[in-house]
Amino acid sequence: MTNVDPLELAKFDEHAHHWWDPTSEFRPLHEINPLRLSWIESHVTLAGKRVLDVGCGGGILSEGMAQRGAKVTGIDLSAAALDVAKLHLLESDLSVDYRLESAEDHAEAHPGAYEVVTCMELLEHVPDPESIVAACAATLAPGGWAFFATINRTPKAYLHAILGAEYLLRLLPRGTHDFGKFIRPAELARWARSHGLEPVALKGLGYNPLTKTYRLIDETAVNYLLAARKAT
Repeated sequence: MTNVDPLELAKFDEHAHHWWDPTSEFRPLHEINPLRLSWIESHVTLAGKRVLDVGCGGGILSEGMAQRGAKVTGIDLSAAALDVAKLHLLESDLSVDYRLESAEDHAEAHPGAYEVVTCMELLEHVPDPESIVAACAATLAPGGWAFFATINRTPKAYLHAILGAEYLLRLLPRGTHDFGKFIRPAELARWARSHGLEPVALKGLGYNPLTKTYRLIDETAVNYLLAARKAT
């Protein structure tokens, strides 16, 4: 069976038409995108690289990487989000190859095809996150880089990512996240190693509700990013 939760998919389908509205529920993705891009490029130059964006949604990160010169393929299982992503290319005049395809199917068809793989804010929404990590690893060429972003399973993450972001600050629609699906960094690192990826860097993502700004931090108790590299 495809590694997807129909209820999770329905949530993103329902809000897909807002994807490129920076004042909508996708505002956080717009605001953290420059941070994600800079963090990726602190490890690998994107220009000229073959890049796979797993769980690309409406294409915010995909377009950002294409703008930096990467040859981007974006895959997702939300047809509505992909329709929005393809439509936005007419406005941005960028080139991204969007496909309605699972990570596992794409990995089977394109082993070792990419130099960079990104998987941001997806792992906490699927039934089997390790399967996604394995697929990301399989699509990488030797020496390739994988970048993951997800949420830690801590009391602080419940307070900030669910109670704070969804109920108090209303940065996200209620029900966006399920605390039981959050992933500890040690778990993600273990999955990465078991599929041939060596964790290289771990960084947290912090939000200041007073200034309404995000920044990269050393603390990883809530949102975090993991960079890993495939052996050469």
